[in-house]
Amino acid sequence: MEHKAPWLALLGALVALFWALDYWKVFPGAILGVGFRRGRRQAWRTIARWVIFTFGLVSWGYLSYSMTQPRTAKSFSPSSKEVIDIILVVDVSRSMLAVDLTPNRLEVTKNQLRSFAKRRVTDRVGLVIFSEKVFTLMPLSNDPALLDKVIGDIDIGYLGSGTNIGDGLALGVARAAESETKNKVIVLLTDGVANVGNLTPLQAAAEAKNLGIKVYTIGVGTQSEAKMPVGRSVFGTQYQLIPGGSIDYKTLQEIAALTGGKFYPATDENALNRVFEEINQLEKTEIKVDNQVVYEEHYYRYFVIGLSLLLLVESLRRLLLREVA
Repeated sequence: MEHKAPWLALLGALVALFWALDYWKVFPGAILGVGFRRGRRQAWRTIARWVIFTFGLVSWGYLSYSMTQPRTAKSFSPSSKEVIDIILVVDVSRSMLAVDLTPNRLEVTKNQLRSFAKRRVTDRVGLVIFSEKVFTLMPLSNDPALLDKVIGDIDIGYLGSGTNIGDGLALGVARAAESETKNKVIVLLTDGVANVGNLTPLQAAAEAKNLGIKVYTIGVGTQSEAKMPVGRSVFGTQYQLIPGGSIDYKTLQEIAALTGGKFYPATDENALNRVFEEINQLEKTEIKVDNQVVYEEHYYRYFVIGLSLLLLVESLRRLLLREVA
């Protein structure tokens, strides 16, 4: 027998104390001037009061015990779920504002990331962003609502102007390494070529391989010439042209091959959606989790007994002792 809320017995005991104080007229109350009050021997009245009081205490004992929610484990139901730790490593360099995807590369990426994250309800997902600098925007968490908000807040500009793929991937590897989960992957999204940083992308990938972490790489953007907004003038938004083929597909392919992951080119919104659909299928792993216990609840039995006794006691107080509530 176990008790789900043993501390609630104190609440029952407190109510029983107030009932006892009322019973012995510590608080003023009216008593009819007939019955045991006159014409009956005082000794019988005293005995009756103590007997009724004893039954009252027993009733409150049952009620207090029922409040602890006593129960016994009846059976164990083994369960399983699909779990994995996923670190999203996202490029937030200025070129992600290029408009070859509508409305731009960054917004399309964010929309697909949010959709992907919502489908990983049993998994923990973390988020690392990088440009010239790298930053952990969200550690591993299984809070889909929080992750959705954090992804929605991703913006350009506060991490510098370079593309630090190596250090960004290395930070993702470090965050994944902190997890004790057996199954963990990194999804790396970028639209450029590494041009700053302490580590090269392949050095970071080698560390991921050593730790058994798969890296899925996604090249975001088209192969054609793209326009990137650089400011506004009296003539409207000013753009800078980005040459076609500026995404380092070769390095992204090598990272994926080295770690046992896979490379995906995402040349439009539909392609990016297909990428995440495939990753969803590839990385679902079923594991056994703690058994779910099926309980037999007993509180209602004690509650019914206690309530019945209390109703009897209160009836005797009014009918036998002639007390008025």
